[in-house]
Amino acid sequence: MDLSATWLGLRLPHPLVPSAAQPLSRDLDSLLRLEDAGASAVVVHSLFEEQVMAEQRELEQFLDRGVDSFPEALSFFPAPDRYQHGLNDYLDLVRAAKERLSIPVVGSLNGVTPGGWTEYGKLLEDAGADALELNIYYIPTDPDRTGEDVERVYLDVLEAVKRRVRIPVSAKIGPFFSSLPNFTRRLERAGAGGIALFNRFYNSDIYVETLEVDPHLVLSTSSESLLPLRWIAILRSHLHCSLSATSGVYTAEDALKLVMAGADVVHLCGALLKHGPARLGEIRDGMARWLEQHEYESLADAQGILCRETCPDPSAFERANYMKAIHSWK
Repeated sequence: MDLSATWLGLRLPHPLVPSAAQPLSRDLDSLLRLEDAGASAVVVHSLFEEQVMAEQRELEQFLDRGVDSFPEALSFFPAPDRYQHGLNDYLDLVRAAKERLSIPVVGSLNGVTPGGWTEYGKLLEDAGADALELNIYYIPTDPDRTGEDVERVYLDVLEAVKRRVRIPVSAKIGPFFSSLPNFTRRLERAGAGGIALFNRFYNSDIYVETLEVDPHLVLSTSSESLLPLRWIAILRSHLHCSLSATSGVYTAEDALKLVMAGADVVHLCGALLKHGPARLGEIRDGMARWLEQHEYESLADAQGILCRETCPDPSAFERANYMKAIHSWK
């Protein structure tokens, strides 16, 4: 069965791509295990803006130290390996992955402000990354910031990165925008070669006895895939860039539904953390079996058949579905 897919201009043997989850892509051995398990591409764990800026501040502190000291006091100056260690490690990982893996390697930048840290997109490109994922995780808390201000943050960061790189850039965003069709079209016009739907916002809990906030990780469930499913189905006919679905993909059926809605690729995280990298092959084989049983010649024949434009009942993704849903409980 032909499961091939195209994402960010990259031709892949199938649409299953592990996401930039730290435990899955933090070292070369983990990336090699993902490839051995059948990943069609890998997204290396994110390099965070805060990490880069902290290293820059540390470097400035080291360089300023001892400025007014005697020139003989060489011990005032730090050893070169004391700064930019995280960045160098990240670039080394990308280089090593490109050297050892036969599948595309995608770098990931996570930040919310335009600035010097966006220059690292160029370093990732020079290290050999085939594409970049721009993971913008931003929670506005200032009541004076408008919706347009928030959207401008995303567009400014994207444009800053695009000015520095020639490789494709995918923007990973959350679902909380007033008009996703309008905003995603603006992202595409600003240079996004792809859009990932959605960045999963991790919610903090509160311990009432200790009065502490606990930002612990809770894995997604299959039901969470329904949110990207709806919006990919709606956006597919409005956008020409790649669309990737993320959150809640645990089974072949989960992945197939998202592809039928119009997704080009499906990102996996929770399923691999919970069941291990071998889950990749199980989902891939399950997709192939379903397509064969239902007499599809390829995955491409099923892609987008249930997006809003081609769905027999487009109202299923609109307000009419809300009315049907609330009256469906027996």
